[in-house]
Amino acid sequence: MTVETPGVPGTGAEKPPAAPVSGGGDAAPVCTVSGTGEVMACYSEAFGWFNSADDCYYRLRNPQPPDGVEWEGHYPDGAIYVITCLNRIPGSNGGWVWLPAPPPGYGAPVITPRQLADRAVEQLGLAGAAIRMSIEGDALGTVGIPVWLWTEVSPSTWGPVTATASVPGLSVTATAQARLIVWDTGDGATETCTGPGTPYAVGLVVSTCQHVYEQSSAGQPGDAWPVTATTTWAVTWSGGGQSGSIEVTRTASSSVRVGEVQVLITR
Repeated sequence: MTVETPGVPGTGAEKPPAAPVSGGGDAAPVCTVSGTGEVMACYSEAFGWFNSADDCYYRLRNPQPPDGVEWEGHYPDGAIYVITCLNRIPGSNGGWVWLPAPPPGYGAPVITPRQLADRAVEQLGLAGAAIRMSIEGDALGTVGIPVWLWTEVSPSTWGPVTATASVPGLSVTATAQARLIVWDTGDGATETCTGPGTPYAVGLVVSTCQHVYEQSSAGQPGDAWPVTATTTWAVTWSGGGQSGSIEVTRTASSSVRVGEVQVLITR
């Protein structure tokens, strides 16, 4: 392309803003300068949109100039843009250019690393617990006897699991690890377990997550106590020179039948 260098904003020592590199909130979106890896804002009110193909910012001239040399004989097709380039020597890093269509990245939705992190979280496929109990199906538990609670461990039920979301010029990677499960046992009690729990097996006597029912489930809907497991996930993300953390919860449900032992006394 042909670039003229009249006295326009962005020439000389002036430079588009660098993107913030700390935080974790909705900071400005960022792009990367080829060659140096320098992180810059993808959009600037003063300079326009960043084109990663040539490391230049493009802003539509407003108003557009009348027909003249700037149009290179194309008037009124296309448009005249003010450009600011990062890889030019001082004093020649800006100017006007005619283009038949907007350059790559121009007018692109402005998405921040934090917003892209939310997309990465969606791609993680986080699920609630794959609920397992020492009393399963139609089996009947006993009042006063501990019911073991656990989840089958997989990337989607306990982690860790990683996913990356990308748009042109920006990628964010998120990694999730379950932190705890709160078990609502349906009888008015809850159990908070900081691990996935211990799978029940004959011969094992210690559970890392359990609940003791003090009442029968008789008379409850389906004659069973509803059980709800809420998993809290800790998600860390980074990309575009920024990083942060997100807390996510996922819920799963089941039920358990609990009865009382009838003691028969004979004389």
